[in-house]
Amino acid sequence: MGFIFGEHKKNYGVNMQKLPPLNALRAFEVAARTGSFVQAGAELGVTAAAVSQQVKTLETHLGKQLFQRQGNRIILTDAGRTVYPRVEQAFSDIASMSAMIREGQTRAQLVVSVLPSMAELWLMPRLAKFQADVSVEIRVEDDPVAFSREGVDLRLTYGAALYPDFVVQALFTDQIVPVCSPAFLLQLIGGITALPDNRFIHTDWGPAYAARHSWSAWMAAARLSRFSDPTQGLRVAHVSMAIAAAREGIGVALVPERIAAGEIKAGRLAIASDIRLELPSPYVLIYPNALARKKPLAALVAHLRACA
Repeated sequence: MGFIFGEHKKNYGVNMQKLPPLNALRAFEVAARTGSFVQAGAELGVTAAAVSQQVKTLETHLGKQLFQRQGNRIILTDAGRTVYPRVEQAFSDIASMSAMIREGQTRAQLVVSVLPSMAELWLMPRLAKFQADVSVEIRVEDDPVAFSREGVDLRLTYGAALYPDFVVQALFTDQIVPVCSPAFLLQLIGGITALPDNRFIHTDWGPAYAARHSWSAWMAAARLSRFSDPTQGLRVAHVSMAIAAAREGIGVALVPERIAAGEIKAGRLAIASDIRLELPSPYVLIYPNALARKKPLAALVAHLRACA
């Protein structure tokens, strides 16, 4: 019994005539990620008009409008939101394949992108115990992360809504709890209700967190009539900075309890109240399907899940 290679190619090969132009796909991916034809043009080294024309070419090819154009702003349509994660995944797969070929038999490398709140206090202690002959590069950044463009192998973040077509593995769930330094807690006469507005630490949670866990939300959960003025007190950009500020005695901060667990256990932070806010989504590990069998990545994923 022989093989009919012509039939094989016809049935299983890729019909290149049905594929959208690669330049159009690339222009769409960058425009969708940056939210601007101007920024996309700057990244690709072409004009905004050229990016717009490439996107129109793709829209014509697909028979769907991918962006709503509102002045200088562009917003993905329903069709665009369907197409974008698949295009991003495709470029990620190509980049991963290229990296694997370049590496050959050399020592493997992993690029790990991590949410700022997880980097120092959660990831580093666990990474120190990772025993493998692999070099790891850590990048601390907010969501969303472009896996293909940035060469990322693994993402640690909160929630997976921004990565619908990637492998997602849950690490742990958490609760928001108010914390301060032990010395500050001793001075907290009358509890949080009596705390001056300028001693509340306010956190900009970042795009990963679907819900904003503000002091107002915490006051409501605690059934307190007290209102914390968000224009007063210290405002910080990340959870890790809120933890550091609370540790230094600046005031009271709302932080994820498991992220701050090491500081609490070491006695550098104290829990200021038993009232907690549930985080609705878990912290997760995310990586492209194409990398699922990459041994160093699989080893790191298994290690992090085991010590979560």
